[in-house]
Amino acid sequence: MGHSCQAPKEQVDLRTRPLRFDLELLAGRLGEATGWLQRDPGTRGFRVGYFGASTGAGAAIMAAAERPDAVSAIVSRGGRPDLAGAALRRVKAPTLLIAGGEDEQVIELNREALAEMRCEKEIAIVPGATHLFEEPGALEEVSSLALNWFARHLGRLE
Repeated sequence: MGHSCQAPKEQVDLRTRPLRFDLELLAGRLGEATGWLQRDPGTRGFRVGYFGASTGAGAAIMAAAERPDAVSAIVSRGGRPDLAGAALRRVKAPTLLIAGGEDEQVIELNREALAEMRCEKEIAIVPGATHLFEEPGALEEVSSLALNWFARHLGRLE
């Protein structure tokens, strides 16, 4: 009899961990949710923005490339847009890549992805921040950058 010493949350994490790295699955789900928003009478006219962190940024770019008329802006936080591959050249939505100043590997990967993109694009570096933006004020800076990007490309919320 195998008795697990792991908490239920840890057991779920072990089962679902591979799904976090299945970018095609994640991009497909995001695309389906966007399609639902476009069909629903209550949200049909809304502009859509994607916010992706880590591998989720790659999935957001892939999903946006498949629905160029539906997605109006993308923000990546500590993301891996490079994982989007060929979708980088196809994405049309204005894209902001945010990286921590101390996260040198992600900065380099973001710069390489930025060079591939053909849409309006920017990179923002949060000084002193590491990959998870755990330093005091780092997430607040990410929030401010994302809010300004979305307000610029989606329109201000009243």
